[in-house]
Amino acid sequence: MTTEDEIKAQTKKWITDVVIGCNFCPFAAKEVKQNTIHYQVETSTQFKECLDALLLECQRLDKDPKIQTTLLILPNVFPLFDDYLDLLGVAETLLVKKGYEGIYQLASFHPEYCFADSAYNDAANYTNRSPYPMLHLLREEQIEQALLHYENPEKIPQRNMDFARKKGEVYMKMLRDACL
Repeated sequence: MTTEDEIKAQTKKWITDVVIGCNFCPFAAKEVKQNTIHYQVETSTQFKECLDALLLECQRLDKDPKIQTTLLILPNVFPLFDDYLDLLGVAETLLVKKGYEGIYQLASFHPEYCFADSAYNDAANYTNRSPYPMLHLLREEQIEQALLHYENPEKIPQRNMDFARKKGEVYMKMLRDACL
């Protein structure tokens, strides 16, 4: 069984090698360098406990302004992408209900991530295929500040998809799987 420390190390390697290495998020390198990413592993297999963990991470961000972003890693639950999407939908609703709309934003990553209307084997899916299911909490204020200094941020997703497709599914899968 993989330990929490190993899961964190694998996730950090994925952030470094894939997210930063492929420049999928042009803002991630700064956060890694400044050590402002919090990695939290939630080992529960229960839907409600995963949501409770998400709220605890919101509270952590509320209390600690040095943390800019949190990756809530869910290694023992939601192996099926559709089940994960159910969690994501409820999590987004919960953030609104708890008054976090406009404060925190969720980004989603999953080992079987598949964009709507995309073929499963489309290499572009690897822009969001992570070693484990995870919810990424970002401070909206920080996103807004970062985007002020980045030309054409609306082009980032398409640029990422084009890059992944150019590299191909085999390469992108190998890169992600090398993190495990």
